[in-house]
Amino acid sequence: MLFLAIPKGFALSATPAIMTFAKEAWPFVLPFLVLAIVLVLADWHRTAIILLVLGLGTLLFFRIPRRHFDSDPDVLLAPASGHITSIEPAIDDLVGAGDYTRIVTFLSVFDVHVQRAPGAAKVIAIEFRAGRKIAAFKPEAGEVNESLLTVFELASSDTIGVRQIAGLVARRVVGYLEEGDIVERGDLMGVIKFGSRVDLLVPQGYSVLVTEGQRVHEGLTPIAVAESSNS
Repeated sequence: MLFLAIPKGFALSATPAIMTFAKEAWPFVLPFLVLAIVLVLADWHRTAIILLVLGLGTLLFFRIPRRHFDSDPDVLLAPASGHITSIEPAIDDLVGAGDYTRIVTFLSVFDVHVQRAPGAAKVIAIEFRAGRKIAAFKPEAGEVNESLLTVFELASSDTIGVRQIAGLVARRVVGYLEEGDIVERGDLMGVIKFGSRVDLLVPQGYSVLVTEGQRVHEGLTPIAVAESSNS
């Protein structure tokens, strides 16, 4: 059974679903459905079918696959689905003092576009930054594009950051969380509309479990772990 999903786990059915959809889908999908109905009434069946297919494709863009990862609770999971394009040292005072490792995930229009919390944590800061919308795969996109940074404090007191970055086609970053929220690993934290990039920043004392070019899945792929937990 497929049903509409909204942030923070609210569901319209008690039966677990294989896939749900972000509520942000409907302003894009409903016009296709309404036009298709009008065209069917006007006996324009072929055009109506085309619109229905386009509407279905748009709906799938906002899909939320069911994810489950049952292993070491200290392992951080990928916040986004896509391909790892860069793993590099970084400094980000908004996330915390000291050196970090930035793990960059590029999302094409065919990838799942909801993001999930990498680990169980408390949201200690959120910062929206207005900006441009150049292609997300360009290195400078992280510095100049519209973005939303969410900073998490883990049970270990380590801080990590997830920065959702708009791209050339993406027009808006949507965050579901607020400062002070307590999240579990894999909880929904937001969505980016149509093609984008997500950066995960972890302390340099963490072992990175992915490599550049690897495909990852939000809430499913192990991406990093503190070296103390990995020893």
